[in-house]
Amino acid sequence: MTDVNGRAIVLGGSLAGILAARVLAESYTSVLVVDRDTVVGVNAPRRGAPHTVHAHGLHARGHLILEELFPDLTEELRSAGVPVGDLGEMRWYFNGRRIRPARTGLISVTAPRPVLECHVRDRVAALPNVAFLENCDVLGLIATPGRDQIVGVRVQPRDGESAAEELDADLVVDATGRGSRTPAWLTELGYQRPQEERVKVGLAYTTRHYRTRPEWFDGVQSINPVAAPAHPRGAFFGQVGHDRCILSLTGVLGDYPPTDHEGFLAFARSLPVPDVYEAVRDGEALDDPVSFRFPASVRRRYERLTRFPQGLLVIGDALCSFNPVYGQGMSVAAIEVMTLRQHLRLGLPPKPLPFFTDVARVIDVPWEISAGGDLDFPGVTGRRTLKVRIGNAYLARFQYAATKDARLTNAFMRVAGLMDPPQALMRPEMLLRVLRHAPRRPTPGEHWLDRGPGRGLPARSGQ
Repeated sequence: MTDVNGRAIVLGGSLAGILAARVLAESYTSVLVVDRDTVVGVNAPRRGAPHTVHAHGLHARGHLILEELFPDLTEELRSAGVPVGDLGEMRWYFNGRRIRPARTGLISVTAPRPVLECHVRDRVAALPNVAFLENCDVLGLIATPGRDQIVGVRVQPRDGESAAEELDADLVVDATGRGSRTPAWLTELGYQRPQEERVKVGLAYTTRHYRTRPEWFDGVQSINPVAAPAHPRGAFFGQVGHDRCILSLTGVLGDYPPTDHEGFLAFARSLPVPDVYEAVRDGEALDDPVSFRFPASVRRRYERLTRFPQGLLVIGDALCSFNPVYGQGMSVAAIEVMTLRQHLRLGLPPKPLPFFTDVARVIDVPWEISAGGDLDFPGVTGRRTLKVRIGNAYLARFQYAATKDARLTNAFMRVAGLMDPPQALMRPEMLLRVLRHAPRRPTPGEHWLDRGPGRGLPARSGQ
């Protein structure tokens, strides 16, 4: 333990915040996590985190980091009934075609997000120098007279009776997510706001849970028809417990999956493959469909600022929020926290601008993957560089070739799981395999309802 002494305050008790608290506890005498909700012991969706209703996966790199920070967490989750499996053995569809399954050795944990957070949060709450202040709004930052150092925060209990109070801190970490008020607080203190990059996707999730039937998944953890320009509707249909599964339907550019029963099923029927619709059309629904909208991916460029107050850091979705269909958010937050740990291990309070510079390097690759992938959709607004256009054309060929070559599936999942950089897909061996199986960009796969007479429906996995 490298002790820089004093107290660190983390704003936000979701995954980025509690992971930050975990590594801060190695260096600070005390760590306080502040959240507007009751969070400790909560394993169900809460008002302050409506996105947690929907499908989530902890993949590859993020899984490895959580296992390092919380030894035996995977076995603890498995014992609690959480599905754990190989990322490459799921049933993945790209452009209406299934890629070859591959045993990659990369673990995917498909716990309901609130359940995963509860297990991690309980571990953090058990640390002797970590405490939680729940049901409190954060009103603002407290700075020195010269406004060059943050020395605390002002909070207001949400009981409607208690007065606002000031909490002293040697370090404040903003992990409050997309709605972070740090840009506004910087303006109040006389600093510039960070530049923002936005990729407007107009995404919506609509989610419903079902009682699982064994034949639905045929031994796989989940079935994922991924949205593509030719088939812009997608789904994540996976097991999340012993006899419980989740179906999150996705639509982009304002094509929102409906929340009524018939509309929900009709949207599932419109997917390019039959697997999801044929499963749930007569399934036992456990709740009503719930929708969540995600207008744009947002990256805040704190690393480009030339002035920033000491004693304040920003992490997680407050730094960069990714289109959730790529499943990157939790893993990127975990990598950012390990970057924070490296700075803490220098034995000094972390300096904001060097930290933001290092974290920007962490964000670059997943941002390139998700923002670049979104720009393949003609209606998505953003700058389409030559690199983006060439990359998307090559990726379409790569994914088609992966329907014939499991080695390509393995390589693709290593990049999707943030284990390897995207450039790994263009290594000579990969290029040769892609050229062998996909000498040109393929046409999209047909919709299963549009197949001609006598051609029948696609065979189920395993048949």
